Amino acid sequence: MPETRTKGLRLRVGDQVLLSLVLVLAALAVHHTTAQRLLGASLAVVLVLATARDLKSRRIPNWLTGPAAVWALILGALVHPSGLADQAIAGLIAGGFLFIFAAIYPKGLGMGDVKLAFVMGLYLSSSVAVAMIIGLVGSALAGVLVLISRGVKEGRKVGMPLAPFLAVGGAIAIVAGPEIVHWYSVHQSLSVR
Repeated sequence: MPETRTKGLRLRVGDQVLLSLVLVLAALAVHHTTAQRLLGASLAVVLVLATARDLKSRRIPNWLTGPAAVWALILGALVHPSGLADQAIAGLIAGGFLFIFAAIYPKGLGMGDVKLAFVMGLYLSSSVAVAMIIGLVGSALAGVLVLISRGVKEGRKVGMPLAPFLAVGGAIAIVAGPEIVHWYSVHQSLSVR
């Protein structure tokens, strides 16, 4: 059965530039560490480009994720060398999590999504959990809406790109990820007592 694609979803170049600029300014305006601001600003551009490519061609190209991963490590080494291990671990966990699903059902999830999750972990460190949860829950809710609106038989044929959902989660994590992680850890430690 051929897969039906979502129609009419595109990000024009001007929209990409504007959205990137807004997200970069938001990343630089938040009261995080310098490393988090710089990594967040760089990731903002990657997320917009990945979303635009995924909407247009249903692919997230290696020419984007490869250099983005290298830049995350270089930037991390320059501005926060003690955080490199956390960056690498977060990238491996986020990418590994999606890799499991891509291995189980390769038609439903591509390796570009796996690489994007890996890159997001390199930029966001522990805040990647926030991005992944928001992105995957958003994607699942959109899938349910498609099933409801088109019926299960037709809805199952609709392919939806994952990058836009991961990008929304990533944007929220850039701006509020450290606070959300801190809030969660405080509440977890209080519930253990």
